[in-house]
Amino acid sequence: MDYSKTVNLPKTDFPMRANLVQREPEMLKSWESENIFRKMSELHAGGPRFTLHDGPPYANGHIHLGTAFNKILKDIAVRSQMREGKQALFRPGWDCHGMPIEHQVMQKSGRKKAEVDPVSFRKEAAEYAKKFVEIQKKEFQRLGVYGEWNNPYLTLLPEYEAQEVRIFADLSLAGYIYRGKRPIYWCTHCETALAEAEIEYKDLSTDSIYTLFPLAGDPQKLLSGAENTFFLVWTTTPWTLPANVALLVHPELNYSLVEFEGRNIILAENLIPVVFSKVGKKATLRQTNIKGKELTTLLAKHPFLERNVPVIPANFVSAEDGSGIVHSAPGHGEEDFLVGKEHNLPVLSPVNETGRFTADVPEWQGISVWDANPLIVQKLRDNNCLLFSEEISHSYPTCWRCKNPVIFRATEQWFLNVDHQDLRRRMIKATEEIKFFPPESQHRMEGMLETRPDWCLSRQRHWGIPVPILFCRDCKKPLMEERKVFERIAEVFSREGSDSWFKKEANDFVPKDVSCACGSNRFEKEKDILDVWFDSGVSWAGVLEGAGSCPADLYLEGSDQHRGWFQTSLITSMATREKAPFRQVLTHGFMVDESGRKMSKSLGNVISSEEVLKEFGADIVRLWAAGQDYGSDIKTSLHGFKVVAEQYRTIRNTLRFILGNISDFNPEEDAIKKENLLPVDRWALAEVSRFQAEAFSGYQNFSFYRVAGQIYDFCNLTLSAFYLDILKDRLYTYSKNSPERRSGQTALYHIGELLIDLLAPILVFTAEEAWRYLPRRKSDPESIHLRGHENFQEFKDETLTVAFNEFFGLRKEILKTIEDVRAQGEIGSSLEAKVDVKVNPELLLKLAPLLLEKYLKELLIVSEAEISANPKSSEPEIIVNRTNLPKCPRCWVHHNEIGRSSAYPDLCPKCADAVSSLQNVM
Repeated sequence: MDYSKTVNLPKTDFPMRANLVQREPEMLKSWESENIFRKMSELHAGGPRFTLHDGPPYANGHIHLGTAFNKILKDIAVRSQMREGKQALFRPGWDCHGMPIEHQVMQKSGRKKAEVDPVSFRKEAAEYAKKFVEIQKKEFQRLGVYGEWNNPYLTLLPEYEAQEVRIFADLSLAGYIYRGKRPIYWCTHCETALAEAEIEYKDLSTDSIYTLFPLAGDPQKLLSGAENTFFLVWTTTPWTLPANVALLVHPELNYSLVEFEGRNIILAENLIPVVFSKVGKKATLRQTNIKGKELTTLLAKHPFLERNVPVIPANFVSAEDGSGIVHSAPGHGEEDFLVGKEHNLPVLSPVNETGRFTADVPEWQGISVWDANPLIVQKLRDNNCLLFSEEISHSYPTCWRCKNPVIFRATEQWFLNVDHQDLRRRMIKATEEIKFFPPESQHRMEGMLETRPDWCLSRQRHWGIPVPILFCRDCKKPLMEERKVFERIAEVFSREGSDSWFKKEANDFVPKDVSCACGSNRFEKEKDILDVWFDSGVSWAGVLEGAGSCPADLYLEGSDQHRGWFQTSLITSMATREKAPFRQVLTHGFMVDESGRKMSKSLGNVISSEEVLKEFGADIVRLWAAGQDYGSDIKTSLHGFKVVAEQYRTIRNTLRFILGNISDFNPEEDAIKKENLLPVDRWALAEVSRFQAEAFSGYQNFSFYRVAGQIYDFCNLTLSAFYLDILKDRLYTYSKNSPERRSGQTALYHIGELLIDLLAPILVFTAEEAWRYLPRRKSDPESIHLRGHENFQEFKDETLTVAFNEFFGLRKEILKTIEDVRAQGEIGSSLEAKVDVKVNPELLLKLAPLLLEKYLKELLIVSEAEISANPKSSEPEIIVNRTNLPKCPRCWVHHNEIGRSSAYPDLCPKCADAVSSLQNVM
């Protein structure tokens, strides 16, 4: 008889090959036809809510790997909370205004800012944004991301824009908004102000010059021999010298007077060797130990303008480089501006929006500041006021959109005062009540709040929500104290959108009973638009408040949002609602290559999400995303995805083994009660309970990389390396309905349940596919994504767990001994082994719950095994010999009862029973 045909081999239609690239789109279609996402949104209605508020990506192109990573993390968070019984709705959003979109539309048409009609251009920009909303929507859905895709929030929707006006009104009426002239980041290429969050830094080469400012006055006779005396001033921005109005020294730093080539020069004492080593000549000390605060009695003369400038104390002056004296141009630097404000210095900014000098600098009028740098250096040289110049490479601010270097430029802008009503302190205090992931990011947030300047709200662009301010045509004062005006603007926006601002007359936005304090009722509109970060920064009001979900349970974005969306959301919410808009904040790192370099097209190290998706499928991308420790930057490579694909294969093969071996198992009829399970099966379920508790904790703390690692280790180590291996004989060779086989199947069924359950938030497609092949109970839903967590804590068994932990140490030594005997050629497979183990009585007592006298040979996969006490030795004594018992041709186990069955004299008892039961069925 061919006994191979009588073995219970695994049977399942769950494919070995995943074919994710082909199979996932088919599953998306089935979810759509079965309304699975809609049914998910209805789950746990009325239960506790979990709201993850989507930070809106820009609708200006296809998604990239970083965007995919972010959205997958959000999806895992939402799905895991949903499986815990919470009503977890996810409403995706898009930022539809701002420079990223305007830049693309301008670039496409080849036009410049001054060449477009605002109304027609805004229509083009809106169409462009809506087009990419639909494109990105499909790309996110392809990744398996759950969401209210038919009801996203868009910052260009009229009601959203109206709500933005209402928040601006609240801020204005509370005194936070003001118009003033102060230096801000300015992109001369894009011709607009920039927020700090729109600045990137890269190394650039710039002029580093040591220039001489002649001494103009020494009323206190501080210096001996003050004739022909100069201040040595260091700067890396020569173009700012026309705006110079002061020199800055550190009040507590020691300065010296040195003689060099017939001139007396003042500089920081500790920097004398550094400076003159650059010059290549020595200077002679004339006077030392002059405190910086003493120098503030002196007056300097501008090196090429008819202007005397005071010497001012400033604690930020560095003694690490330069000369210890810097020139101050309050119109071109935030720190200079603050010092200048304290000392009533004039704010000069003779540079226009394109970065060219104005008529205030006639010598270089119309020349860009970058082209003027060498001209100014030459001017200093001609005036004999240049000691030394060189080019240095240092970190310099650049525009995040066009990548060109930016300047600080003082212009009239709209600002939000972050210190009004003690807002800064209140925000820092609020961070103490917010839970941050990782925890150290709280300090990052606090530090950025402590140092951030007032928020520049206005932009000189076309595409965005207009600053909702009207000016009196007669007295030129802004109309900011009338709520009725803001309400009218919001009402018009809610009906017609913000384009109405560019189509209607100013008086269309002013109620008839409102006039200026001067008596005039002739008005004109502000031409600037609002910073796009204000658009997204009030999304808590535009999205969450109306849904009763504010504050959100979680904001989840890249770490750059500490100075971006997190901060602008906190500012607007704390100022208007006196509470933070989020309870928890999770930040993740950025995509870098294997060398740690930021991914960029110029470096040629970018991996597109489309490329990875086409090769591996969405579930591999999702497993990769889940497995990253997001607390630091994410090193990314195609090799890394191949490693993840191998991990996925291990998980899939584990699922396939389980499904194949429980295909004839009915959980409602065949399951064995816990107390009747074999010890090793009870242990496996105890491991299930432990594994579930650890994974639940990982999901609750958003430590998805821990969960992904635990799932892989459970499949690879707990299951494949031990439990599934020792289970095969019972599953394959025992009769189908035997208690031993059903015991193993009961454990396998619950293991399969747990694996699919824990995989569902991560491998959304594979979990659904496996769920369709898992034997089901009548109460089970159609989709794994409509099922909550099954609680396996009833299987917890500390006694058995402790006993098996002891056993695994002993088993390792036994298996090593068996392998040594195999290596000597005394046995072939382990089933040819006879094992005799003697251990000390204390260990034998600890192992008692495992019933090793009955099950040891199964746990070792040998044919004979005995264990006994040896009180004389603390170390185990292990003897392995070749068994002399005959071999059963069906299960290949050597057995001492072969021949007991008259019907099947060549089989062992269990195999004879199994074949007999098959014959009876046939």
